[in-house]
Amino acid sequence: MGAMRKVMLVVSAAAVAVSLGAMPGSGVVSAADSGTRTGSGAGPGAGVLAGRAPVEADAAHHGHISLWGGRLAVRLSTGNHGPSDLAGATARLGFSVPLAFGQKLPDACLWGGNQVVYCRAGALRADGRDSEVLLDLRTVGDPAEVSVDIATVWNGGADDGNPDNDKHHVLVPATGDLYVY
Repeated sequence: MGAMRKVMLVVSAAAVAVSLGAMPGSGVVSAADSGTRTGSGAGPGAGVLAGRAPVEADAAHHGHISLWGGRLAVRLSTGNHGPSDLAGATARLGFSVPLAFGQKLPDACLWGGNQVVYCRAGALRADGRDSEVLLDLRTVGDPAEVSVDIATVWNGGADDGNPDNDKHHVLVPATGDLYVY
């Protein structure tokens, strides 16, 4: 019988919320064979494994959003500007209006409430191709505008020296035009 090891795991509330959707790469780390996880405070989900140097990577989101007749079209591209590869990243999209109940999301996304959607990106190579998710959503009613807040809530524990490029606030009037972020 092997020796038992004590393990302490610290996970952010956002990572727990994302993990409830059973999404691979959701931020819940098995520390049983890798040591104790501690937060570095450098960014969303930032941290290091005890005794190891922090990984540095720069998750970034960009895309566009359009609103017309109570429909929202969202293109979310997540990339990594390096210098290290990322196992993945999770973005939170918060909408200023409720979204219609019962809509199906792409496999990479899950609901976090009637105004929040979480979307994960797969493995992201440093300076590699972006991971892209397309959302076709309906709002409750036909609003004249919608505000959308986009931010990284999990980046695999990497230290992100440029967190500003993964946070966006987009005002989207109901014109049908593309609003780029």
